[in-house]
Amino acid sequence: MTYAIQAEGLVKRFRETEALAGVDLAARTGSVLGLLGPNGAGKTTAVRIFATLLPPDGGRATVAGYDVVEEAAAVRSLIGLTGQYAAVDENLTGTENLLLIGRLLGMSRRDARARARELLDRFRLTDSAGRAVKTFSGGMRRRLDLAASLVGRPSILFLDEPTTGLDPHSRGELWDMLRALVADGATALLTTQYLNEADVLADDIVVVDKGRVIAQGTPDQLKSEVGGQVLEVRPLAPGDIAAAHGLVTEAVGPATRIEGEVITAPVNDPELMPAVVRGLDRAGIRVGELALRRSSLDEVFLALTGHRAEPGDEGGGTDDDDRHEPELEKAVSPS
Repeated sequence: MTYAIQAEGLVKRFRETEALAGVDLAARTGSVLGLLGPNGAGKTTAVRIFATLLPPDGGRATVAGYDVVEEAAAVRSLIGLTGQYAAVDENLTGTENLLLIGRLLGMSRRDARARARELLDRFRLTDSAGRAVKTFSGGMRRRLDLAASLVGRPSILFLDEPTTGLDPHSRGELWDMLRALVADGATALLTTQYLNEADVLADDIVVVDKGRVIAQGTPDQLKSEVGGQVLEVRPLAPGDIAAAHGLVTEAVGPATRIEGEVITAPVNDPELMPAVVRGLDRAGIRVGELALRRSSLDEVFLALTGHRAEPGDEGGGTDDDDRHEPELEKAVSPS
């Protein structure tokens, strides 16, 4: 097995805080590895170590086989990093931003301009290329930010919550672009608070909490091993929700929840569903919806960490460990 990104016993401390406490993870070449966890779990710290922006206090991390500490220059020549905030100059145009990155990477003016045109076309920004970035929408800025991370043709991408704050349409556009990059052979490590994003994009998932890996596998493996199935019941009359919740709780257990007008409960025994149906019938509760489905990744996350993820945090969804280091969003230097 060839791994493009790998960590063994990775440790990082900030004074009394242990942001990473011996993390092991690996991303297969040409795949997307989803790194999930609550705020403060250590996701951003891990990304910064891989991107050579932060030295580890213990363990070892490699990118494309290069040690991130001893061979940092080689690592930087291969990677692109898009952080939680768009790291583009708002006073420059889209073209000027990409030209600046190209020149910093040592490209000739001619090559930098050709690469800028190519990326602006690929990310559907050609019509806006001559406008100042401060006039761009949020989705356009994120597309330009991702384009900027690709100027040097990196084979490995680190995407730290790249769609935070975007509307569903803009998020879907970035998903399509990431799929295309991976189809072309790139490897990506993706951190996200949108669990459906990880479910759709990630080939493998690592879940961290309090600096430690608590689960890993494919999305389907995690759903099967941790989540089981979920029973959903929606009473026809909203006034019956409390009574129906009591009946489902009696049959399934205290993990039963009310979410809006739907009662959900994790089940591992398929015989529980007929028992619930009989109980509702005896109580005279008419049901508008009754289903048994596989657990979602959000429910797996809840089972593993004790609470749901927090997508769309307007504060940026940053890790608690972010406060210990200055914001370093994009690695652009080849040396």
